[in-house]
Amino acid sequence: MPGMPLETVRVSGVLPATPDRIYAAWLDSREHSKMTGAKAIVDATLGGHHSAWDGYITGTNVELEPARRIVQTWRSTDFPLGSGDSHLDVHLRETPEGTEITIIHGEIPEGQGAQYEQGWRDHYLEPMRKYFSKSGSKTAAKKKPSKKAAKPKARKAAKKKAPAAKKKAPASKKRKN
Repeated sequence: MPGMPLETVRVSGVLPATPDRIYAAWLDSREHSKMTGAKAIVDATLGGHHSAWDGYITGTNVELEPARRIVQTWRSTDFPLGSGDSHLDVHLRETPEGTEITIIHGEIPEGQGAQYEQGWRDHYLEPMRKYFSKSGSKTAAKKKPSKKAAKPKARKAAKKKAPAAKKKAPASKKRKN
């Protein structure tokens, strides 16, 4: 609808992975699905189509700058009838802690901005942080584990053996029928 008021939201966070790794995962159907926890289909070419969250989100790739920026059209099934696509701009910047990802989502139908802002945090940034932490994609992952990190494993092993000895009931206790 021409003249419909639009909103823009911006969210950012730092992920424990390189810009290359995040860029590749965003544009790969299998990895996008794994990192968000919902089915995604992505054609990683310029002009290629994408869908995420089992078809709730659809759009096309408008600009692709490897390891730096992904620009896509974006719409959800919640957009009002007759509204145009929104505009998604994903920026990746390497930091000492990994990669700062900034998602600027513009041209959102009025009244839906807060919903998508929270959605980016809950359904992308948090799951992506967990996904990249588990996958060992940290830029600083080459560090050797500290001695403190090794101690809990030894304690856990000792605790596993100790309960087995406690399973016998004291001989002084009588059974009640």
